[in-house]
Amino acid sequence: MVSVQTVAYYVITFFHEREDLITNLKLQKLLYYIQGWHLGLYEKELFQEDFQAWIHGPVQCNVYNEYKHYRWNPISEPTPLFDIYADVESHINEVLYTYGIETAYALERMTHREDPWLLARGNLPHDVESTNIISKASMQTYFSRLANEENS
Repeated sequence: MVSVQTVAYYVITFFHEREDLITNLKLQKLLYYIQGWHLGLYEKELFQEDFQAWIHGPVQCNVYNEYKHYRWNPISEPTPLFDIYADVESHINEVLYTYGIETAYALERMTHREDPWLLARGNLPHDVESTNIISKASMQTYFSRLANEENS
């Protein structure tokens, strides 16, 4: 298992090396999909930290707070050095090549149609603030179902 911060550093570096832009909003959604697909494919979490069901989709608070000073602007600071295992890197890259081409807004809209975010928010309207935790169990169920649909 790695920390969510290490995965965030990897994602930011991935975009910087490609001279592409990444905002905190997009970073949050990509971290969510990285964790979700890891739960769905391998039945275990990649990192321990949780996501909350915010208005603009899933948010991991520690990472959000580190980059919130960028607001809607791209994250421009370099990341610290980090180590990541090859199998983890392979998983992250697969998710980034699939979801990384989407805009932050498109990723936000996608999460708003998916069970984990919807279940965590319950009956709250989409424009009401929430700090409800998105359960890893709901993420595992949802992404396992997606994986099974892709394999059938």
